[in-house]
Amino acid sequence: MRALAQGTLVVSCQAGPGNPLHSPTSMALMAKAAAAGGAGAIRANGPDDIAAIRAVTDLPIIGIHKLGDPAGVFITPTYESAIAVVAAGADLVALDATLRPRPDGQSLGAQITRIHDELGVPVLADVDTLDAGLAARDAGADLVATTLSGYTNGRTPTGPDVELVRQLATKLDCPVVAEGRIRTPEDVRDVRAAGAYAVVVGHAITNPMDITARLAAAI
Repeated sequence: MRALAQGTLVVSCQAGPGNPLHSPTSMALMAKAAAAGGAGAIRANGPDDIAAIRAVTDLPIIGIHKLGDPAGVFITPTYESAIAVVAAGADLVALDATLRPRPDGQSLGAQITRIHDELGVPVLADVDTLDAGLAARDAGADLVATTLSGYTNGRTPTGPDVELVRQLATKLDCPVVAEGRIRTPEDVRDVRAAGAYAVVVGHAITNPMDITARLAAAI
């Protein structure tokens, strides 16, 4: 398995059904472009996209499977949702590790244990708060990410949650990954200075619709 190295820029290559780039072929090309630009790893959703990306790059892939409730636990919500992601070529599995109840009624620790024991890959816990990050580490997560900060309480800020990165990096004995609303080199430097082991960037690189909309709004 390919490990996520310290100081890595991870590019999240995802496009939803309403995006013209929504296809494994497009995401594979996006991953190739990200790799050519210096990305050290890729984050991708679903076995089809992951398999297409694995066919064109040897970079580590953080795999997710968005199969849950979009209003609740959505990202890789069960052990079963992780199986195809790993089979497609993911080196790590990322999952929702908020304190919300899981759809199958199982504990976060049980899901992480099965992924470790039966799939043999590390787990990246996507959290929204310090308490969730501490609980995820106690449950066996190998890395903790700020992915869901600002998306579970109805008050989404405009920039990255630098303070949560700092709190997690201070309290945890595992790598902390910064993700969420990171758009500029200054944002990257800020989260790294706060203690981020690696940084994930998505829309600011791989979503032309979002980039265009923000720039068009400034006209």
